[in-house]
Amino acid sequence: MNKKKIKVYFVLPTLFAGGAERVITFISQNISKEIFTVKLIVIGFEKDSKYNTNDITTTYLNKNKVSESIIPLYKVLKKESPDIVLSSISHLNSFMGYISMFFKNTKFIGRQATINKVARKHKAKKNKISSIIQSKIFDYGTTKLDCIICQSMDMKADFLESYNYDEKKIRIINNPLTDTDKIKTIENKNSVKKLITVGRLSKIKGQLRLLDILSKLEYPFQFTIIGSGSYEQKIYDKIKEHNLEDKVNHIKYTDKVLEELIKHDMFLQGSYSEGFPNALLESCSVGVPVIAFKAPGGTKEIIDNGINGYIVENEEDYISKLKEDRIWDPKIVKETVYKKFNSKKILKEYEDLFLEVVKK
Repeated sequence: MNKKKIKVYFVLPTLFAGGAERVITFISQNISKEIFTVKLIVIGFEKDSKYNTNDITTTYLNKNKVSESIIPLYKVLKKESPDIVLSSISHLNSFMGYISMFFKNTKFIGRQATINKVARKHKAKKNKISSIIQSKIFDYGTTKLDCIICQSMDMKADFLESYNYDEKKIRIINNPLTDTDKIKTIENKNSVKKLITVGRLSKIKGQLRLLDILSKLEYPFQFTIIGSGSYEQKIYDKIKEHNLEDKVNHIKYTDKVLEELIKHDMFLQGSYSEGFPNALLESCSVGVPVIAFKAPGGTKEIIDNGINGYIVENEEDYISKLKEDRIWDPKIVKETVYKKFNSKKILKEYEDLFLEVVKK
């Protein structure tokens, strides 16, 4: 007799280009189909999808907001009775916590995507009373989840500081490398140093302070920024302020990120906080080293100082590392991350967690 498969449903707000979307799409498509039956539920619209989900059943609820999806999402779960529901991104996790109270036989898992205490500092300021009420509502929903996945040790510590939650129900699972075939070749030094950063254009990602730093370099360079977001105009203004128009190239979106990374000599991270920086991980995976500020999150779990890049304390240290005249070995840079974050290892951690929560 065939053993009954475990039914796992993954829920995302959208399939926009982003770290959470990429990771959950990859996990949902690649966990064992002999053990699990998988469905992906997307709150948003198929036309906005940046990821191919042809390998799995995907349902789009065609809603603009998570709050508009509660009833249709409830109906799907009620009808199909999955064993496990995994959601990602904080506000969706909170809503799923409330929904979980109506499903005694389903385990609800939330994948945390941010360091709360830093993210809240960089959010736009709202009415104080309204913010407190909203925060308490979200916090209560989150604590109703059966399990929380944190991407880094810092994220777990932050989560426990932010929520009244049982530490035993938290699992740290890093993000996986999803493409390990590409690698940069060792080249002769270029007369123009090629630098790159990838990420949402926002205050917390620190593109503005990277531009401040680059304006102080005395050697020729080209800087590529990949990403879109609310800080786009502020970044353009900063480029103009420092007369860097001829040295900065902006790509709003590309599905060839690895190919772009390989063209460059160094990845720059300016973030004030990172859950687990996928773009930084991808850069190391193709042999391109990194300079990053010391910041809460998973950066220090990826960077081995002096081996695949540097973590620096301040702007002066950052400039000092940028001025180094060093040729990095792409194979060594790649190996440092492959052994820790290869997809086989991370997929097994997800599968083991699913089996564990079902048994409970």
